[in-house]
Amino acid sequence: MNVETAKVRVQELHDQLNRYNYEYYVLDNPSVPDAEYDQRMQELIDLETQFPELRTSDSPSQRVGGQALDAFEKVEHKTPMLSLANAFNEQDLRDFDRRVRQVVGDGVAYVCELKIDGLAVSLRYEDGYFVQGATRGDGTTGEDISANLKTIRSIPLRLPEPLSIEVRGEAYMPKKSFDALNEIKAEQGEVPFANPRNAAAGSLRQLDPKIAAKRNLDLFLYAIADAGNTGVESHSEGLNLLDKLGFKTNPNRQKCATIDEVLEYVDSWREKRPDLPYEIDGIVIKVDLFNQQEQLGTTAKSPRWAIAYKFPAEEVMTRLLGIELNVGRTGVVTPTALLEPVRVAGTIVRRASLHNEDLIREKDIHIGDYVVVKKAGDIIPEVVNVIVDRRSGEEQEFHMPTHCPECDSELVRLEGEVALRCINPSCPAQIREGLIHFVSRNAMNIDGLGEKVITQLFKEDLVHDVADLYRLTKEQLIQLERMGEKSADNLIQAIETSKSNSLEKLLFGLGIRHVGAKAAKTLAQHFETMDRLKEATYDELVAINEIGDKMADAVVTYFSQPEVLELLAELESFDVNMTYKGPRQVEPSEIDSYFAGKTIVLTGKLEQLARNEAKAKIEELGGKVTGSVSKKTDLVIAGEEAGSKLTKAQELGIEVWDEARMLQELNK
Repeated sequence: MNVETAKVRVQELHDQLNRYNYEYYVLDNPSVPDAEYDQRMQELIDLETQFPELRTSDSPSQRVGGQALDAFEKVEHKTPMLSLANAFNEQDLRDFDRRVRQVVGDGVAYVCELKIDGLAVSLRYEDGYFVQGATRGDGTTGEDISANLKTIRSIPLRLPEPLSIEVRGEAYMPKKSFDALNEIKAEQGEVPFANPRNAAAGSLRQLDPKIAAKRNLDLFLYAIADAGNTGVESHSEGLNLLDKLGFKTNPNRQKCATIDEVLEYVDSWREKRPDLPYEIDGIVIKVDLFNQQEQLGTTAKSPRWAIAYKFPAEEVMTRLLGIELNVGRTGVVTPTALLEPVRVAGTIVRRASLHNEDLIREKDIHIGDYVVVKKAGDIIPEVVNVIVDRRSGEEQEFHMPTHCPECDSELVRLEGEVALRCINPSCPAQIREGLIHFVSRNAMNIDGLGEKVITQLFKEDLVHDVADLYRLTKEQLIQLERMGEKSADNLIQAIETSKSNSLEKLLFGLGIRHVGAKAAKTLAQHFETMDRLKEATYDELVAINEIGDKMADAVVTYFSQPEVLELLAELESFDVNMTYKGPRQVEPSEIDSYFAGKTIVLTGKLEQLARNEAKAKIEELGGKVTGSVSKKTDLVIAGEEAGSKLTKAQELGIEVWDEARMLQELNK
């Protein structure tokens, strides 16, 4: 067979195998027996081996897993992957509905979908070809797991249309695959996975794609990341488009006209949940129309137009053997229940949070009690209540200490707080926890410097504050238990690399009270240097969007401390970067552009630019692009087949441009 004949046959096999995959993994209706599928796949592999130039990235043969990776590359999500706020009962859902209708009125419909218990991922296609898949990560930055996602046969490697699109979904491990995997682990004497969610996440984070290929994962798509250039105007239309493009969506979704219909849907799946071939942990409820989603907007963490109803957690009984006290990096002393080991929601639980002394008093918890335990949100173990009838009289009442269990300083309860706090800045527990936070992934991200190593360094009196990390030498590190020369070299290099992090990483790592990762980025972007931030006043801080009273007060208080200024001076002496390296935040008033400070709506089909490209360019020039036309809209840009948004703009007398006029202004 010559290369031209082989090329024709390879394309035929591509088409056949892609159709077989779609029938089997998406439609669940195979048209050929497994033996015939395997025969065609082997023929394709043989031809690609004979003619390597015919092997393409979208070939069905690429699903078996390629070469192992050294590490996962970071991926920045163009559209953030926000998490959802939770609802736990009927009242929570009715409150959500009330908040929605207060903003958009009574003409609202919801789409209800099963909440798959897996790993959120994003898939990106260019000109119809799958080019990248990533984990959610922290919502802004994830990891490139393209090679592993290619092994999931329900994911099309090529779309029927040459679209450039980013879609979101939940990768999961079916119950059948999970049971089979754990049987193999048990036979090999390995620790089994606790639940299908952990198994799916662990499989997709394997550096060797061949391992992921053997795990029989699957995926349901649930959204288009930016539907602006697709022509669809609602979430339900977007799901239908995903079906049309050959993606696998969950068929058990339902559009509901009222919150009562939503509640009926939730109740029905609470009963049917055990019969599904995959795990779900709740129901996701979304406002259907995109223009209403735009009106509702988002918080820093989650959209206001969606909520996740979580099914009640499994509850089990066990015995509370003791209460342990832990001092966190902010000095809060937290009691933790030590339990007789018990299996809850698929994992063995030995400890559970008790939060604070008030909760222990409220629930009348005694050491030795039989207690009911559940996992809050199916994740964090907590004590629900005490079984008083099982008391023998030997149980002991618990009292919080008056002094810190780590440094013996007197504990205080600050005004308005329920927690007891150690306010000794030299408390070893706070210093140790602060160091662990400083080196964590979302902070300075010093690879190899985890909790165990920090504890060793602290125990050996090698570190007392974060500046000491930059004093460490290879000779000091190799004295630590299980620390060889190569590990010491890698750690010194990781510490050195961290010096060049952008300012927001350092700010978050310093552990300023109330300042999380997102707020740290907001502050870094606004002030740009540590010197400017140090001098910021309370009024300057609260004037920044997303910075509230408590946070502003905490920042001013933090930088007023002499020991903090001394620490920053030390870090600067070690060449730790003190400037923001990301894109500069530009105020509309600084931009000489027609779009600066204006609210703009894009509608219809654009010919020269994809809608998300046009949006990005307008926003670079200081404009704000929204999805709905209102009295606050300054300009509507209408492409071909513009519909109701153009009509509404004309009714309101809003200025309307065509694409040519927009391009003319953009090119200035």
